Amino acid sequence: MTRITLRSAATMLPRVGALALAIGLACAIPASGAGVAAKAAPLAPLAGMVVAKTAAEVPSRGGATLAPQAAGSLDGRVVVVDPGHNGVYRKAVNTKLVPAGGGKKKACNSSGTATNAGFSEHRFNWKVAKLLAGELRSRGATVVLTRPDDKGTGPCVNERAAIGNRAAADLLVSIHADGSYTKSARGFHLIISTTMKGGDGVEDTSRAMAKKLRASIEEQTAMPRSTYIGGGTALSPRSDIAGLNLSKVPGVMLEAGNMRNAKDAALLTSIPFRVALADALADGVEEALA
Repeated sequence: MTRITLRSAATMLPRVGALALAIGLACAIPASGAGVAAKAAPLAPLAGMVVAKTAAEVPSRGGATLAPQAAGSLDGRVVVVDPGHNGVYRKAVNTKLVPAGGGKKKACNSSGTATNAGFSEHRFNWKVAKLLAGELRSRGATVVLTRPDDKGTGPCVNERAAIGNRAAADLLVSIHADGSYTKSARGFHLIISTTMKGGDGVEDTSRAMAKKLRASIEEQTAMPRSTYIGGGTALSPRSDIAGLNLSKVPGVMLEAGNMRNAKDAALLTSIPFRVALADALADGVEEALA
């Protein structure tokens, strides 16, 4: 049986497919040959979302849960999808210091960076997170979003880790984009923590997952490996990322590209790229949990 993913569906329908998929319109895609059954790409990725009562607080807490939309290879799995940063910046909240792991503290959160034309990182993160949630649900996973929309403040970085810990998730994927002003700086990289609350085993699993995600992003998107972080590996071990440090479950943070680089920005603002990226992330998750 041939499974039609977000990316392959967008390729088959170059003029309207990606847009229709991205906004959740119903698209009927015929089988490519006699006797071949086609699985529809995920639609309405947030349908049936159950939002925590505390998600409307400032800062937001608790996130939202999305049940599987179909049976598949991720049956029984719980995946946390973390759209980095928040939609509304409130200085009094966002600058408050919270635990960051290892006895350190850092600011609650921010709205992130943006392209030179003003397309914000928090908006990019949210768009990709929705697409990824839909794709994972179509494969049988329960998805936990750390924030239910792009209109609130928070959650703080420590709460994002706590959401995954409370859910006893199988893994966490945090979606971001970078903002380096260095002219030659472009490409994606994956951040892994060297001091996770879950210990050495969780750190090892996180590194292995990062490699799976790296391979699928390289294979399925036009975004190159980072030219400025990771020494060509696209992997960045760090000890200052609270959302990973405080996690008891395997997790990685994706910096999907450099928003200040013109070539990267052209991809990050493109619907087909975001569709392809979400599909690549879902494939990487599936391989990591195989």
